[in-house]
Amino acid sequence: MLKVTNVPDFEALVRFLLTPFLESPEALRLDFEPLSNGQRLWIRVAFDGEDKGRVFGRGGRNIQAIRKVLKATGALHGCAVHLDVYGESSQDSGDGSDRSRSRGGRGGPGRPRRSGGRPGPGRPPRRNHSN
Repeated sequence: MLKVTNVPDFEALVRFLLTPFLESPEALRLDFEPLSNGQRLWIRVAFDGEDKGRVFGRGGRNIQAIRKVLKATGALHGCAVHLDVYGESSQDSGDGSDRSRSRGGRGGPGRPRRSGGRPGPGRPPRRNHSN
C-alpha cells in the first residue's frame, strides 16, 4: 500500500535547488529546526566559500529565488519556512536590508530628501506672481 504524506521533503527540495550552483555538492550541509509544532521551519545551509558567489548570484537573485520557492512550498502546506545561509551578511542576502547603499537621486548619500513644496535652506519661498 502506498502511503501519501502531506509534508514536503524539504531536504530533497533544498538539495535540488542548491546543487546546480555548487562546485562541491558533497560539501553541502543542511540543518532543519522545526518550531511551533511544525508551523515554522528554520533551514540552515552551509557550503564551500568558493560557491558563495554562484549561490547568491548577482544582487542576491539566486538566493532570493530559492527562498521564494521554499516559502511558497511551505505556505502551501501551512508552514512558514526560513532559509539561513551560514556566514551570510545582510549585504549578501540581496533583500534590500543593506542600509549603507546610496539612496540615489539629487540629495546623494546621507542627505535628506526634500518634499516638493518646502524651500531649502537659504532659499526664499516661491510666490505666485499672477496679476
